[in-house]
Amino acid sequence: MSNPSTSSDTTELIAIRAGEDFDHGGLAAYLRGKLPGSETTLEIEQFAGGHANLTYLLRYGTVEYVLRRPPVGPVAPGAHDMAREYRVLSQLYQVYPPAPRAYVFCGDTTIIGAPFFIMERRRGTVVRRAIPAEFGDGGDAAINRRISEVLIDTLADLHQVDYRAAGLADVGKPDGFLQRQVEGWTARYERAKTTELQVVDELSRWLRDHLPASPTPTLLHNDFRLDNMMFDSRDPGRVVAVFDWDMCTVGDPLADLGTLLSLWIEAGEGIGGGGQGGMPSTVPGFLTRREAVERYGQRRGVDVSNVPYYYVFGLFKIAVVLQQIYHRFHLGQTTDERFRSFEQLAELLFWMAKSRSESLTV
Repeated sequence: MSNPSTSSDTTELIAIRAGEDFDHGGLAAYLRGKLPGSETTLEIEQFAGGHANLTYLLRYGTVEYVLRRPPVGPVAPGAHDMAREYRVLSQLYQVYPPAPRAYVFCGDTTIIGAPFFIMERRRGTVVRRAIPAEFGDGGDAAINRRISEVLIDTLADLHQVDYRAAGLADVGKPDGFLQRQVEGWTARYERAKTTELQVVDELSRWLRDHLPASPTPTLLHNDFRLDNMMFDSRDPGRVVAVFDWDMCTVGDPLADLGTLLSLWIEAGEGIGGGGQGGMPSTVPGFLTRREAVERYGQRRGVDVSNVPYYYVFGLFKIAVVLQQIYHRFHLGQTTDERFRSFEQLAELLFWMAKSRSESLTV
């Protein structure tokens, strides 16, 4: 069996954070006999990365797996759907190699306190806010360009997957997808807001009034970004995994592209994606947003003229996610100090989205 990860290597493993632990013995008893190697002693560590779903390394001697579960405390309706993620990953790996295979799903919250699933571990390098040393520390323009190219290509390839042949036609409802998304994300903000912001009302109105006609539906990751990918540590031109499929659906593929572009900050633009998935996209050689859009369109042979709308919507969604996380911090449902500034970051992104809605450029 290949080593079943959602992180680059053991350097991102930490002791389990306070408030995010569970009954190891109960988990070991539940999994015994359900996974190869699970009859031996279970050791558990936590992966440090990520702001939302919690991810743990399960080690049975030399055999390793990854456990994913929602964050501690109440979660937004429809978010952190472990059953959906398991459903997708238990089949998608057969037709889309970057998708890790899922083995076991458990909806019984008495085992670890939340639904969870077990997936294979994959090894490689996750690129977060800086290009890592093994890829040149950001100083190699050719490597930087290759990383940005393969990022776009991996998304385009996902959108080329025949989701019906993969048995995933029932994971989404493409008719009316974009309108539901706009309405749904606006409602999420309303449930999570801690301050009245007129800019949000203006953006919501603009998104509803300028809704474009959607292209042919495809499978969507729905949270596609650089730090949800893992590269071969020896070859930054090869992706070995794409993670975080809990919002996967079928719908408008340009929504995925818009989400990615919302984190694709260029030199002189300031805050980037804030605390939620910002990319090192200002390094020499990295594609510009315009180049990224053109490459996507060429790779798929599709019209990308409406992408500026999706870019605005992507910024709006990222801002709402930040506000949702801050709302949990505000209510004391999490004490993670990383989240204290997220309300201010969300407001900055709302204003950035407003500015882009006026210029309609990427």
